[in-house]
Amino acid sequence: MDVAPASASDLPELAAVAAATFPLACPPSVTPDNIAAFIAETLSEERFGEYLADPGRIVLVARQDSISGYAMLIHGVPEDDDVQRAVTLRPALELSKIYVLPDQHGGGVARALMTAALDAGARSGASCVWLGVNQLNRRAQRFYAKSGFTVSGTKTFRLGTRIENDYVMVRPV
Repeated sequence: MDVAPASASDLPELAAVAAATFPLACPPSVTPDNIAAFIAETLSEERFGEYLADPGRIVLVARQDSISGYAMLIHGVPEDDDVQRAVTLRPALELSKIYVLPDQHGGGVARALMTAALDAGARSGASCVWLGVNQLNRRAQRFYAKSGFTVSGTKTFRLGTRIENDYVMVRPV
């Protein structure tokens, strides 16, 4: 398996993988309409093109024969009081997204993406990598804990018309 920065030629496949994987992380209470709206607004091919052009973001793809997962990192901490309190080390790098196709779960793809994301954090000079994870997503929380992240606070996340509750988890680099 190869993990590398995404390129413009990856955009169609990357958007398809994002659309297929995002619903897996949503709590059961999230409506299909809210999921579809989020995918259209945030995970489209056009939006991924913008992400690739943004020097404040790093988009990584894991591929064997095709893209099996991706991660996106964003430099900094948003002007959200809850996140500001939870993420005290600076400079910080947010692990905004890390998703793997369901038929690849358990095959080492997520671990390879996490290793590459943490390496990117170290190379960028970040003091920590942080993330938000839905409080009901126990599987993801276990994976992040095994990767050295600890809960340091909470925040909210708007998903369509709903407000979801996330844990903020932080890992020194």
